Parts: sequence; C-alpha cells; structure tokens
Amino acid sequence: MTSPRRPGSARWQAIGVGAAAVGACAVCCAAPILTVLGGLSVLSAVGAVWVPALIVVAIFAALALLAVVRRRRASASCAATTVDLQMPTVGGSEGERTISESR
Repeated sequence: MTSPRRPGSARWQAIGVGAAAVGACAVCCAAPILTVLGGLSVLSAVGAVWVPALIVVAIFAALALLAVVRRRRASASCAATTVDLQMPTVGGSEGERTISESR
C-alpha cells in the first residue's frame, strides 16, 4: 500500500530543497565575500587616517592594471611566419607492405 500524500507537499519539498541550496551557498561564499569587504574597510580606514595611503594604493592599482594589460597583449601576439607542411605519402616506399598487400 502506498503512503498517502497531502496535496501540495511536492511544492513544500521543492521550497525546502531551494532553501537548503541558498543556505549552502551562504556558508560557502560568506568567507570570501567578508574577506574582500574587510580588506576594503581596512584600506578605507588607513586612507581616512593617512590620506597619502589612498594615492599609494591608486598608483599600485594603476601599475598592476598596466602590467596585466601589457602581459595579455604580449601573449596574444605571435610572429607572422610561414610553416611548410609536407604532404604525406599514401603509398609506402619499396620494401614496405601496404594495407592492400597484406590481405
């Protein structure tokens, strides 16, 4: 005998699975998000106390951006050269057995 199910229980089960997925996402992603926000708040606090720190951080960020852009451009470029690809031979040289001869 099958167990009786209440109408609408599948909907509540789907809501429970969705809530579990949201909870798992919150547990997994909380540490990186809080780390980034904490780092930004520390830099803001240092910048509020010592204004030249903001200039130093901005200069380092600009230099890092420049280095990344230059590295990407260098990796995407290649020299324009021609490579000579020789055609393979279909028939074997004398003394070699080919597929048609082996049968």
